[in-house]
Amino acid sequence: MNPLQAIGRVFLKFLGTTGRLISFMALGLSHIVRPPYYPRIILRQMIDIGYYSLPVVGLTAVFAGMVLALQSYTGFSRFSAEGAIANVVVLSITRELGPVLAGLMVAGRIGASLAAEIGTMRVTEQIDALTTLSTNPMKYLVTPRLIAGITMFPLLVLVADVIGVFGGYLVAVYKLGFNPANYLQNTWDFLTAEDVNSGLVKAAVFGFIVSLMGCYHGYNSKGGAQGVGTATTNAVVSASILILCSDYILTEIFFAK
Repeated sequence: MNPLQAIGRVFLKFLGTTGRLISFMALGLSHIVRPPYYPRIILRQMIDIGYYSLPVVGLTAVFAGMVLALQSYTGFSRFSAEGAIANVVVLSITRELGPVLAGLMVAGRIGASLAAEIGTMRVTEQIDALTTLSTNPMKYLVTPRLIAGITMFPLLVLVADVIGVFGGYLVAVYKLGFNPANYLQNTWDFLTAEDVNSGLVKAAVFGFIVSLMGCYHGYNSKGGAQGVGTATTNAVVSASILILCSDYILTEIFFAK
């Protein structure tokens, strides 16, 4: 019976954690649509999540586009289909690689930062002090970060799409010898609004996931400095896993025929 008891404990713990997360998410969403708001805090979080994440997202996107063009050429040259490289690059970047890579990279940066910041406030009783001062911690700490994540991630992914396609253009033109005008024309002809819009919708969902997991694990951290470290690790890992899972679900919704 011991193995069954262990499995049962793990399963019940999983259900309890899932329930707490859903309750936290519902509470955070309810505060998004209800005033009051804190514009200065929201703007500061937008700058931190959006502007300061541009370098890492840009570098990731440009090299992803370059590698994608190079690998596509290696495969397509076997079938004399080199002309499809532009199509593959723009499709892969806008639909998948742009949102997913940006989400994973920003999850490592922002998810950890949110969990560490809010977790430190929790273990040093600053969140309890906010409650004492009649300030709702969810409204003051969680809601601005959720709003910033939802609004800034699509902008980051839009920039990543442009930079990623440009990276593929650089490799195709300057290394593989493609005609610049033909490559750009193929890219433009194959690109559709559905490809871009699906990536931006994914980005908004990923931004919500990263912000939610960072805030949730930080808000519920305990145990001093070690607890903050554990919350930071859990925030990054859980956000990364949920990004990949939700990416499949959204792809199924958008493109399954």
